Amino acid sequence: MTGIKKSIQKSIFQRVSVYPLVTLRVLFGAVMIFSTIRFWFQGWIEDHYINPQFHFHYFGFEWVEPLAPWAMYAIHGVMILVSLGIMLGAFYRLSALVFFVLFTYTELIDLTYYLNHYYFMSLLAMLLIFLPAHRQLSFDVKWGITKATRYVENWNVLAPQLLVGIVYFYAGIAKINEAWLFEAMPLKIWLPAHSHTPLIGQFLGLEITAYLFSWAGMLYDVSVPFLLLSKKLRPYVYWVIVAFHSMTSYFFEIGVFPLAMTGVVLIFWSGKWHEKLWHKLSNLVRFAWSPSVNFNGQSRTARKLVLYSLAVFFAFQLLFPFRYLLYPGNLFWNEQGYRFSWRVMLVEKAGTATFYVKDGENGREGEVVNSEFLNPHQEKQMAFQPDMILQFAHYLESYYRDKGFEDPIVRCESWVTMNGERSELIVDPHRDLTEIEDSFKHKNWIVPHDAENTAFAHR
Repeated sequence: MTGIKKSIQKSIFQRVSVYPLVTLRVLFGAVMIFSTIRFWFQGWIEDHYINPQFHFHYFGFEWVEPLAPWAMYAIHGVMILVSLGIMLGAFYRLSALVFFVLFTYTELIDLTYYLNHYYFMSLLAMLLIFLPAHRQLSFDVKWGITKATRYVENWNVLAPQLLVGIVYFYAGIAKINEAWLFEAMPLKIWLPAHSHTPLIGQFLGLEITAYLFSWAGMLYDVSVPFLLLSKKLRPYVYWVIVAFHSMTSYFFEIGVFPLAMTGVVLIFWSGKWHEKLWHKLSNLVRFAWSPSVNFNGQSRTARKLVLYSLAVFFAFQLLFPFRYLLYPGNLFWNEQGYRFSWRVMLVEKAGTATFYVKDGENGREGEVVNSEFLNPHQEKQMAFQPDMILQFAHYLESYYRDKGFEDPIVRCESWVTMNGERSELIVDPHRDLTEIEDSFKHKNWIVPHDAENTAFAHR
């Protein structure tokens, strides 16, 4: 064991080229500039943070609220500025820290807009704070804020590589389930909608195509991290990555994630490849290379701190996605442990949620018009996610109490269809949701997904 430990430590702390980090820094900054400007001009700052009367919260982050409208615009302006700082290596560590804090804050405001790739970008931003990606070809070097170096310790490159590998591999093993592989769901529903696509449209409506795409998607995700480790296969794998993400971008309109991943995977290329790339670019745009200082490894204490920090960070990333095993029932139905586990577009769900509020004193009951409180996307997402249904019920309790109701009782009748199956009730329509508090415990008020369930009707 001692020999293995020494071998691992030697590998982690050996010197490698800094240039893969330079490429990562520039591409990350550029993508986030584009993403934030796009977010602004799409009008999403107003739609997501300013207009909604109510925001759904992440469990444990109920205290996170949007600021005044001008402040939300200012935050996105600062995010553009610090993304530029990351890209150019100008006040790099401060820029990375500010970007991580502000980006993560905006993502925590409303659970409605959770996306795996936003979670990934937040994690990568956090890593960048600690990576010396500004030690070459940066304004920090030019201004004397830091000294240039040609080499860094290997863990700086291994950390983003491992994070990218986890995203792909876990997305792949999540696809190893009956619905995805043996029923081709939900691709059997989604692909025919693109039958108008030139050249390939006639094939997208075929059932066999959905099966081929399902199996190919699973095999692609589980194998890509390992194939990228092969120097010989890497160039060919990259074109597969470009083709895969181009297709998913066209079919599913998933924002900047495809663009980000086609850039971030370059972290797997050798330091020599990145040096050649930057030599060519330096001839093109005429920026100066900085003379490098000698490479000095970290002290023993610093290395221990690095090892323990990386161990904690990646242990969490490896184990947290499996928390769903602690809960009974169908994960895709009850969604207990679904988020933050790299389950990317695995299920098609839709629902209709009707809330009833009763005055606990006089028994008067009425139906809630959800659109008076929620925007269309919030209402759509809430209808099939139990924890969001519970949150909205508590909000209604508070709202109607302020309107003069005594001890409001809130029930919900939510009919949900999953992967094209007939609709089922997802929460017990007889339970007073105001008496239930959210927690990490199993939610026994969720109606189990069961085609033979006789306790509740289907429709």
